[in-house]
Order: sequence, then structure tokens, then C-alpha cells
Amino acid sequence: MITTEPKNLKHHLSRYLLRVRRGEEVLITVDGEPVARIVREPRKTLPLRERLAPLAANGLIELPSVTLHRKSAEP
Repeated sequence: MITTEPKNLKHHLSRYLLRVRRGEEVLITVDGEPVARIVREPRKTLPLRERLAPLAANGLIELPSVTLHRKSAEP
């Protein structure tokens, strides 16, 4: 968890938001007293690999070792 004062948060907001995206929490304090917390918003849907992970763990499927990045088909 990262702790910061509002003035520092204001000057470096993009850096803090990047860390929040990576899963860290930011605790905002005023005169050393916690007043707010910034946490990552939960994803609405999990990526396909994460949804299939329980099946792979039970040996029902085998996930590919390489992830392919395909372009969308042109209409």
C-alpha cells in the first residue's frame, strides 16, 4: 500500500493511477490521518485465460503455451 498526502497525489496522479492499475492501493492521509483509499475497480469480465484456468487446473483442457494476438477481421 502506498501512502500519500493530497498535494503529492495531485502532482503525481498519473503515476499513482498506473500503480493502482497494477493492483496496488493508495491511502490518502491528511496530517498523518487516513481519509481516503484508491483501489482498482473490479473487472466486469475476466479474460478468457483466467476463465479457463480452473478447467486447466483440473486437467480437463490444456491451455496453449503461446498467446496469439490476432487482428480483428475487416468488415
